Amino acid sequence: MPRARCQITPREYMAVPGDVTVRCLSGLPNMNGEEEEEEESHEVLLSVFAQHGQLGLCFYDSRDFTLHYMPDTSDNHELQLLARVVQEVSPHVIITSAKQERCMVQFMQGLGANPDYRPEVVTYPYVDFGLEVSKQRLLSAHFPFLPPAVSERERISYLSSCISFSSPLMLRSVGALLKCLDKRRVGVELEDSSVGVPILQFHTYTLKDVVYVDQDTYSVLQIFKSELHPSVYKLQSGEKEGLSLYGILNHCRCKFGSKLLRQWFLRPTRDLAVLNRRQEVVRFFSCPRNSDSLNTLQSSLRNIRNIPTLLRSMSLSHTKVSDWQGLYKTVYSAVCIRDTVRSLPQSIQLFQEISEGFSDDLYYIASLISRVVDFEGSLAENRFTVKPNVDPAIDEKKRRMMGLSDFLTDVARRELEHLDTRIPSCCVIYIPLIGFLLSVPRLPSMVEKEDFEIEGLDFMFLSEERLHYRSQRTKELDDLLGDLHCDTKDMETAVMTQLQTTVLGRSACLYKVLDLSAELDCLMALSHASQEYGYTTPTLANHHRITLRQARHPLLELCSPMFVSNSFLSSETRGRVKIITGPNSSGKSIYLKQVGLIVFMALIGSDVPAKEAEIGLVDGIFTRMQSRESVSVGLSTFMIDLNQMAHALNHSSGHSLVLIDEFGKGTNTVDGLSLLAASISHWLKRVPAEVPHILLATNFHSLLQLGLLPSSGLLSLLTLETAVDGDELVFLYQLKEGICRSSYAANIATLAGLPPSLVRRGVEVSELYRTGKTIKRIDRPSTEELANKCVCVVKKFLCVNLEDQSVDLQRYMKEELLPSGGDLL
Repeated sequence: MPRARCQITPREYMAVPGDVTVRCLSGLPNMNGEEEEEEESHEVLLSVFAQHGQLGLCFYDSRDFTLHYMPDTSDNHELQLLARVVQEVSPHVIITSAKQERCMVQFMQGLGANPDYRPEVVTYPYVDFGLEVSKQRLLSAHFPFLPPAVSERERISYLSSCISFSSPLMLRSVGALLKCLDKRRVGVELEDSSVGVPILQFHTYTLKDVVYVDQDTYSVLQIFKSELHPSVYKLQSGEKEGLSLYGILNHCRCKFGSKLLRQWFLRPTRDLAVLNRRQEVVRFFSCPRNSDSLNTLQSSLRNIRNIPTLLRSMSLSHTKVSDWQGLYKTVYSAVCIRDTVRSLPQSIQLFQEISEGFSDDLYYIASLISRVVDFEGSLAENRFTVKPNVDPAIDEKKRRMMGLSDFLTDVARRELEHLDTRIPSCCVIYIPLIGFLLSVPRLPSMVEKEDFEIEGLDFMFLSEERLHYRSQRTKELDDLLGDLHCDTKDMETAVMTQLQTTVLGRSACLYKVLDLSAELDCLMALSHASQEYGYTTPTLANHHRITLRQARHPLLELCSPMFVSNSFLSSETRGRVKIITGPNSSGKSIYLKQVGLIVFMALIGSDVPAKEAEIGLVDGIFTRMQSRESVSVGLSTFMIDLNQMAHALNHSSGHSLVLIDEFGKGTNTVDGLSLLAASISHWLKRVPAEVPHILLATNFHSLLQLGLLPSSGLLSLLTLETAVDGDELVFLYQLKEGICRSSYAANIATLAGLPPSLVRRGVEVSELYRTGKTIKRIDRPSTEELANKCVCVVKKFLCVNLEDQSVDLQRYMKEELLPSGGDLL
């Protein structure tokens, strides 16, 4: 029997005169089944093919071994839809055809010009994107969930239910993606060449009803904010979420819940059915009387592990003891979640789906693992072991091995009787690949190798001051019992393989567990945040109104001891365009961001920080509030501002929200004011139903004072209230109708700590400039002052009696007439 497969831990059986004991030769490392799952590096490969205004794409994520595909969809010549997909997916590799339309070439060139994100671009010949070639690659791909003996016809039938064969461009992109996966051997780099790249599931990827939010908006609204991890062990690779909307709402209990919540943030939706589904769960768990159910479900969610990784290990037969522990805890916790949810109202759609989707297969898998796997023995031996009464043949072999202890102790005692009397003890040990050996302690007289020779024994090796020999008796033991350990392990491995096959055959229910548990985790996290921060469920509809009463900024209210709430109203016919004036630091930007964040929160299904909220679903949130770093994009700050404004002007609709803060300040005052007035006028001249919700914060008071905007009922003028107490400016942060008549720059400059003399001079110059008077210099005398001084000198000189001999003219000129040394300047 070959012993190469056997890795039994060596054991030692000692025989000592007078007292016979048996002990283990080497300790085993403790295995902790509770250890956290290690973060594995993953790779996302996106394949795309565009033709005649249509776009087909798919991508593979090696983290969960899932192929995501998007049915053929129309896209414009700028490939904005593809840009959105790239932004969301962030692929490491983009695969495309060497023969492409011009729009795709320009798109790839644009990606290469971006210094912040440069994915690897792989081009394959056009023939690799052939439709029939792609179909054949798909049919021959490695799908561990399919039986190996399935026929081609059955394979086609099954795959046609998983992926749409009616989208030719998407199928072409799938073919090229499969070629790249096999060529790079993604995820199976260290496996045998016969092992294919596994695809464990298919997912449809869609952007339908997704609200447009660009990267600048995510940044300026502080929806995400990555910071370096404070731990010194994660400074190089670790990041943590800073103070952000995602950071305060993410109370998820498992990693895949946090991952799904991030996807919701990256893909806010205006699909009312989806939002209502989320809202009903958030509303249920936000009620204090349901807190016990919330706590029970969250504690169960902590035990649900990364199911795709576990199933991949099984498909590759790399299952470790910790994997079996994780799978058992996952399935057992899923059963607990199902039983808890079944006691909750089944009128809530998610609860009904969990009750039905968490099928009895879960209980079957849990009970099967519990009956078969001996976790205690597996941890002790660091391998898969089977419980008693599973296989009679395995039980018999284990019974014989258990009897080896006394038997080998007796053998060791008999061997000791035939050894030199100087040897105090001996033991019989078993070492895989070597067999049974007689082990004796090394005597002080045994110095050279020649001293190790003992008559009747064959010396093998020296280890830890013990000599190991093969005797006639140990050779007989090899023939009689040598393969007992190996046979037991092989039989238990066969049982494990059969168990793996059974679990993989019922893996569909495990993927449902992953999807529904992740959704439940996200919604309970939003419920937890709603309770903790005092949020309200908004009313959502497909109209053009947004009404917020006593709204708050979700981030600032956590940092400020006192926060003043403000309302917001934008209807179909009034208040669509709001121009907000007020001093710097009065809260204009905060108000704009507050409205944007509340609308965004409603579009992911969350409750919002307001007393009441009615929100008409928007199709995009556009911002011109903060410039990106101009060095990285090679554009001036003002050019970036213009690009942002142009994007809002060209792509906003009557369902959009546009937030503009201080547009036009990056250039000449007159030019900036003109561009701002022209932009607002452009929107106001639209049909009322096409005017977006616009909030504009500006310090260009001339925009209103000079009447540069057309008269419209859609225009609303607002200001943030302030009060002046002596020379001190007090911010009240309360929004009211009206126009700010002064910028209060001097008061704010004093608050900022500028020298009082500098502030006074600034006020003086400002007043002179405003009234059109001459601004007098203070660094040197003015022309008028010099003229007056010269007149005085002349008059004094003319009064001197030059005929008076007592007058010292030189002294007089030096000390009285021109005391400054003769310099009139």
